[in-house]
Amino acid sequence: MTTSTTPPATPTATFPAALPAMASSGPSTRPGGPSRSRRGLALALLVSAQFVVMLDTSIVNVALPSIQSSLSLGASSLSWVVNAYVLTFGGLLLLCGRVADHVGRRRMFTVGSALFTVGTLVAAAATSEWMLLTGRVVQGAGAACLSPAAMALLLVNFPGERRARAMSLWGAASTLGGATGVAAGGLLAGTFGWSSVFMVTVPVSLLAVVMAGRVLNDIPQRANHHFDLSGAVTITGAVVALVHGALSLASGSWEQSAIVGVAVPVALTALFIRAERRAPEPLVPLDLFRSRMLATGVALAVLGGAARASTFVLVALYLQQALAMSPAAGGLAMVPTSLTGFVVSLVLLPRVLRRFGPLVSLIAGLVVLAGGHLWLACAPDQAGYLLGVLPGLFLVAAGVALSFTPTTMVIASAVPDAHAGLASGLASSATQVGAALGTAAFTTLALRESGSGFPAAFLAAATVALTTAVLGCIGARR
Repeated sequence: MTTSTTPPATPTATFPAALPAMASSGPSTRPGGPSRSRRGLALALLVSAQFVVMLDTSIVNVALPSIQSSLSLGASSLSWVVNAYVLTFGGLLLLCGRVADHVGRRRMFTVGSALFTVGTLVAAAATSEWMLLTGRVVQGAGAACLSPAAMALLLVNFPGERRARAMSLWGAASTLGGATGVAAGGLLAGTFGWSSVFMVTVPVSLLAVVMAGRVLNDIPQRANHHFDLSGAVTITGAVVALVHGALSLASGSWEQSAIVGVAVPVALTALFIRAERRAPEPLVPLDLFRSRMLATGVALAVLGGAARASTFVLVALYLQQALAMSPAAGGLAMVPTSLTGFVVSLVLLPRVLRRFGPLVSLIAGLVVLAGGHLWLACAPDQAGYLLGVLPGLFLVAAGVALSFTPTTMVIASAVPDAHAGLASGLASSATQVGAALGTAAFTTLALRESGSGFPAAFLAAATVALTTAVLGCIGARR
């Protein structure tokens, strides 16, 4: 599922120079800052939190058939096991990121870890549909508190040259979490029952609650502040409606998608802008968007999220429907994607970030991603997996790894440190919205006429990826 402020330097600058404001502040830059061992523990804690969020998303998806059988859920109810988490997580990301700036990122990280643990335990102990859905909603709220706070803490605790490695580990954790969930979900559900897929994350989230105050540094927060309730309600409602509309589109509810996914978000966004202009302390200071790089970064997050997240859904459907693979064989066929993404995140991404900066890495990743989409679009079905699919999967995995975390870094470079939580929330929320819209649109296109639309869907995804890369080039020139 899923993961954030000073205009950046030119994209050809070295990585430390590309984020001047973020590199020059934060507790780790002060004399007598945290020791190397403490920084290592902090990095491990933050990265493990992202691993847990991504693991939970994929591991639950794999266990859905077991959950359906055990609780006697219908198709609609089963979809809400996923949607309850997605809507809560996506809707609260921006709000939680801003709240973290007010109350403290470390405190928000701890609260999010605790909420996630409670939601996980409720879901694991569920004996009815509503108990399970309640647990998933609480999990989503916890993840929304946890993820932007963790990213903001990562930015604050690891400035300068350390950030390239920290962000690459963050991206690797996302890839590894998703891959581990796919591999372990079926095994755990089949051996110990579906409750075990929830329980496996509890030790890590409990450890985060205990260790956060001991190893994480945070910048001081203001004692007094005004909470922008109107802005919080309207923007949360707009994001929830937009994501819900995308989910409705994916299920074929065109009329509901048009009303809920377009009319409601537009109206609530207009109310949000009005509220922000009047608020003494707005949830999202609109003056920040005078930075062209921030506006460009948010657009890159939405469009890039659409091109990236939809890829794996499209490929999974393609393997099973166009190439007639069984679900188990299709899962194994996706393993090279996870391994490639993990290796690129750990080995290649840090070097690209240090040499060229996040914007160039983002652009290059999107071009490589488009190349993977085009390969899959043009490969004939009779080419088989090794020639028709595997090369495209390698390109897709490398493109996602090179463009995922740099998107957050581009947005973070456009706002000051005081708004690091907001930047992370903006990046995560925009990516989540883009992922929902892209997945809905491209899968609808792929499944038309009994699944004959896969080439058109891959071609459309490639077009979005290339368009996003062009937008990034325009931002780089500015």
